[in-house]
Formats: sequence, structure tokens, C-alpha cells
Amino acid sequence: MSSLQNKVAVITGAGGTLCSEMARSLAKSGAKIVLVDRTLEKVKIVEEEIVEKGGQAISLDADVTDEQRIGQIRDEVVKQWGPPDILVNGAGGNQPNAVTTTNEFDERELTSEDDIRGFFNLKMEDFHRVVTVNTMGSVIPCFIFGKDMAKAGSGSIVNIASMNSFRPLSRVGAYGMAKAGIANFTQWLAAYLAPAHVRVNAIAPGFFLNDRSRKLLLKEDGGFSPRGENIIHHTPMKKFGEASQLLGTLNWLLDDDASGFVTGIVVPVDGGFMACSGV
Repeated sequence: MSSLQNKVAVITGAGGTLCSEMARSLAKSGAKIVLVDRTLEKVKIVEEEIVEKGGQAISLDADVTDEQRIGQIRDEVVKQWGPPDILVNGAGGNQPNAVTTTNEFDERELTSEDDIRGFFNLKMEDFHRVVTVNTMGSVIPCFIFGKDMAKAGSGSIVNIASMNSFRPLSRVGAYGMAKAGIANFTQWLAAYLAPAHVRVNAIAPGFFLNDRSRKLLLKEDGGFSPRGENIIHHTPMKKFGEASQLLGTLNWLLDDDASGFVTGIVVPVDGGFMACSGV
């Protein structure tokens, strides 16, 4: 992707399994990578890998819901490399305490906090935190870095959506609510920024293994957990995705020659999950 040569790409959540792979790929294509993550140590590892292979990268720590800190990062990036051309919003994720342990209402959740975690004995601060980081954690970077793109009259934003953007999945009400919002916000912002020649799209990964999901979907012996088995049953390709399998979609969305007339879409990369009812 020679079109990415010397482009400045900001990637949030860059210490995670999926976005770190995206960062390495874009760096290999010649982009200058700004690695943003809450945990600096994680992105420092990615930075070292990129630099060792001849790429350019800098690591910066931030809470993506902190508008002031994201503004500071923007200033640092502009000072060092100039305004950003690309923004990938990958920061987010779920929290165990915001996930129910049951798929449907159980009377025990009204009286017990130990036996079961249902909607009615969730802590609302946990629910709120998941919604905030997965919505405002994309909105604020778009707000900060999108201004430079609009001023330049070019740029590309890629948000990371989810299967939850299309249909509610059991147990993850907060996360699903947030990711449905990301799909809607992607479409809204795409239409809004079209006159500025800034394209906004999203990738909706299916089920990919990372440190968090591995504990949920696999057993200690490497076999599938009951939830993992259920997902595989609904995934025609009968496997979980690998981070590298998102790169083709990302590269296509960022290539102005290949997708220059594409904006406001959410692309599922899901092994056929959306196509299968399981019946």
C-alpha cells in the first residue's frame, strides 16, 4: 500500500491483539504510527517491534474518554509529524462486572448478589463505564483529530464496531448498546464529514481471540467453553478469527484508490456469523 507512505496514523487501543496487528501492518506500508493506549508498557512493545523492522512509531498513554489528554496527544503528534491522515478507533472493550452470568431473567438476581449476576443486580457504574469507554472513547478522538482532517480536506477514520452493532448478543447489554451506537455514529459522521472529503467507516469483527475473550470462550485444556461452542455452532467457518484476517478490510478502507467512494459502511468480518441463524 504505497498510498500510505508517510501518512500519519493514530491508532487507539494499540496495545490490544487486534489493533497492534493493524499498527504493524500500517507501519510496514510506510505509515507513521501513533500508538495510543491506557497502558504505556503495552504499546512500547509494539513500538519497539515496528522500529526494529525499520518503521516509525511513537507511544503515548491516554484514557480515550479524557478530552484534554487526547488534545495533548494531538498537539504532540502535530509537532513531531504534522496533522493525522488516519484515525483507527480501537480502544474499548468489556468488563467482567458488566457481563451477566445468565442469558435471561432469573428470580435469584432480585435477592442474591453471590449466586448469579443478572441485569437487576449489576452495578450501574460498571454498566455506565462500559458504555462510556466504547462510545465517547471513539467520539472524542474523532472530535479532536477529525478537525485536522476536515481542515486538510482529506482523511480516513475507521471505527471498530462489533457483531453487537447488528444484533444484541446475550449477557453483554452494556457493550452491545455501545457498539450499536458506534455503527450509528459512524454513519452519522460519514455523512457529516463528506463535504470535507473525510471518509468514515467501521469494521465489525466477529469472534476473535484475545486475552479477555480467550478466558470466556476456551477451557484451560484449549477446548471450547459452552459459550465458545455456541458461537462456533453459529459460525459457518467453524473457527474464531485471527487478527491478521482484519488487515485486508482495513487496507481497503484506507486506500483512496480502492475505496474512495466508500463511506458510512460497517463491514462485518465474522466467518459467516451474521449469515447463520443456527437453525
